[in-house]
Amino acid sequence: MLTRLHNRKPYRLLVYLFAVTTALLSLTYPVQAYIGPGAGFAFLYSFFVIFLIIFIAPLFLMIWPLWYIIHRIRTGGGPKNARFKRVVILGLDGLDPDLVNKYIREDKLPNFKRLASGGCFHRLGTTFPAVSPVAWSTFQTGVNPCKHNIFDFLGRDLNTCAPILSSAFISGSRGFRKIGGIRLPKGKPVIRLLRKSKPFWKVLGEHGVFSTILRVPITFPPEKFYGLSISGMCAPDLKGTQGTFTCYSADKSEKQSTGGVRIPVMWQNGVIDTYVPGPPNALGENGNEMRIPLRIIKGDNSIKLKLNNSTHTIKKGEYTTWIKVLFKAGMGMKAAGICRFHLTQLEPDLVVYMSPINIDPEKPALPVSHPIYYSAYLAKLQGPFATLGLAEDTWALNEGVIDDEAFLKQTWSNHLERETMFFHALKMNRKGVVVCVFDTSDRIQHMFWRYMESDHPANNGNGIPADRNPIEEMYIKMDDLLGRTREKMGDDEVLMVISDHGFKSFRRCFSVNAWLLENGYLHLKEGAEGGDFFLNVDWTRTKAYGVGLGGFFINLKGRERNGIVNPGEEYQSLKRELIEKLTGLKDPGTGETAINKIYELSETGSGPYGKNGPDLLFGFNPGYRTSWYSVTGDTTGPIFSDNIKKWSGDHCIDAPQVPGIFFANHKIAHNNPHLRDISATCIDLFGLKPPSYMEGRPLMKE
Repeated sequence: MLTRLHNRKPYRLLVYLFAVTTALLSLTYPVQAYIGPGAGFAFLYSFFVIFLIIFIAPLFLMIWPLWYIIHRIRTGGGPKNARFKRVVILGLDGLDPDLVNKYIREDKLPNFKRLASGGCFHRLGTTFPAVSPVAWSTFQTGVNPCKHNIFDFLGRDLNTCAPILSSAFISGSRGFRKIGGIRLPKGKPVIRLLRKSKPFWKVLGEHGVFSTILRVPITFPPEKFYGLSISGMCAPDLKGTQGTFTCYSADKSEKQSTGGVRIPVMWQNGVIDTYVPGPPNALGENGNEMRIPLRIIKGDNSIKLKLNNSTHTIKKGEYTTWIKVLFKAGMGMKAAGICRFHLTQLEPDLVVYMSPINIDPEKPALPVSHPIYYSAYLAKLQGPFATLGLAEDTWALNEGVIDDEAFLKQTWSNHLERETMFFHALKMNRKGVVVCVFDTSDRIQHMFWRYMESDHPANNGNGIPADRNPIEEMYIKMDDLLGRTREKMGDDEVLMVISDHGFKSFRRCFSVNAWLLENGYLHLKEGAEGGDFFLNVDWTRTKAYGVGLGGFFINLKGRERNGIVNPGEEYQSLKRELIEKLTGLKDPGTGETAINKIYELSETGSGPYGKNGPDLLFGFNPGYRTSWYSVTGDTTGPIFSDNIKKWSGDHCIDAPQVPGIFFANHKIAHNNPHLRDISATCIDLFGLKPPSYMEGRPLMKE
């Protein structure tokens, strides 16, 4: 259902039923493909889509009254003792309490100030580690990572110890059936959310409370529940990656781009014929990358782009609107995406940036919403919008493919899309729960913290603009968003404004794998050099290794395939030894203490999935973080180094030093709220008892 049937407004119901039918009718090609590394394509064929169009929408029109009655009986008509009509949660990823206090004192955040004086403002405890996928998973489930199974952006493959995405499991088709030069998949891939436990909106839905959940991290693939959702952080692009940009330039060097690909191009009489790289075509004989022809035509101060029978003109420094791209796999099978182009440079040589190809929300190649047609409905309503989890292209800025202004334009454009769907949800969902997470605050602080510190290594001695502070500007805009949100709410509603963590400077990198190598806990094969993804690591002699941002692992016998450390006393003794050596570790380059504390995972929580988490967690001091290369298993390079990337602020430090924010329009009963309390609070506000597995406390006073 696209809105709450229990709103009981016939005109609204008819509008939404029409939207359902329209959305289904827009899916006129094979949908539900997953495109990802090693997975290839697996389609639900067109007859199934036709079945949806012809039968499901009309059937829905006929049976919804019966469905509604059954649902009301099953849920008891909704909670009888709800204390409030609606709960709205405004998630502002990474908003920092110290900066909020600073800007409130300077009278730059009047709406936050009023909310604090009429309700409350507290620091909000975060998770170990203080990493967004971990923290937002605790927010939605009310449990620690050992119970929800998300410990970082990356986990590791126990067979190879290589890094893998921690949030979703993807398996390819069960082989292919070859017909001529075409391979037909025998089945569809499995796409499974790896976050465990149950989000609070699913608990509420079981009791008849409707929720609209927008862009909350770790909600891909979307789960079924009584409500609507759009997936957030960790939703992939059309290639199945976490965001791969493309750069067209005359640079023919072998330079590689982290997070993207470079395609060399050259003008021929004012024209360039090149291509848009797409996902691999697993239906083809060789599984080659699918491509769309792209022609670039030079103008006086602009270029024209011709692709997919459409023409788009852009001037230097501008972006196109979202452009639809359609990749044809053969036999009428297609995958649709959307992307934007930016003209970075025209003279002396051309530089054109193409964003990662987002899954087209109007014709999703795999579900990015619940129900699947909700994204299509929103696209019909507001136009195309970013579906990639990390839609703000931080790597393109890091690599110099776009500049600061281009990044800000992209970020605020994505933010406006999110605002549009958020305010639409506030308008339509008058009872129940509305949650929306805005990533803008996180991305801008990551990329522009260097503007706060003239001597930050990322500035390369060039200083910072004297007339620009993107972080302060962002806080002021978030204050305006808060003000407009409060205008849409009544006295019988609860508003909570939260962030999953705060922010600090990131000036120096620590490579745990280089440290383990130098100190004899990690070994390379005889005479070999190391590299990314644990290249040439000798696992028969390696006792510990690092993957991800938050911690590192023991190579444990019986758990890792090539484990050598015995469980029991040897395991415990090794952990104690590593804790002793790394706690208080000083950076010889600065004389500062880099690591405040090393935590055992068991100190931060317990649960059935603890075996999947790092054995030891970093408690970095502000200014320090795991190095870029060590995150993905690189063993080379110095132990300590300057962070010279534009990504200059971070939060992957000792969790007590980087709390989030908690604002509410009502007082709370506890002065030390934690992210895990939000789930229990929402359930309690609707007069229900939080499930016993939840670790949080209801915060609101009776």
